[in-house]
Amino acid sequence: MRKFVIATTVVVLGLGVWAVSSSKASKGFALSGKVEVADRLLKTAEATNVSCAIVVKNEADVPIAIKRVVNPKFPMDFNINKNDLLIDSYNGNIKLEVQINSHGNLGVLHRGDIFGEAEGVYTSGQKNILLVADKMIGTPTLAGKTRGNFFRTAAR
Repeated sequence: MRKFVIATTVVVLGLGVWAVSSSKASKGFALSGKVEVADRLLKTAEATNVSCAIVVKNEADVPIAIKRVVNPKFPMDFNINKNDLLIDSYNGNIKLEVQINSHGNLGVLHRGDIFGEAEGVYTSGQKNILLVADKMIGTPTLAGKTRGNFFRTAAR
């Protein structure tokens, strides 16, 4: 009987420790802040069927979490938690980037894609992070039949 009581106590204590550690792990990874888009890019960023992806990267620029929002409106608040992680957990320094596009693919930027980043390095638990999307991939387009055009003549 004594062995049964000891065994039961050990099991109950073990489950208690496991429950406490699980609840701490579930609260472990969290980031929050706001995504802003430059005024000149706002119309494109809020077009129909556009997705906004917030990419969290480790120090080696490897993505560790991604948060996607379809048809975003800016400025947009964001919350990233353990459910957005691509790995089990992470406790090091991180960088945040934002990509806004209509094709949904991440990693390779195409013409018309809007992107930006948060300045500095962050750690899990930080709040009020500002991500600014202020750059766009694209080629300068000039009016046709313009005489003495630098871009047209420079390539010859």
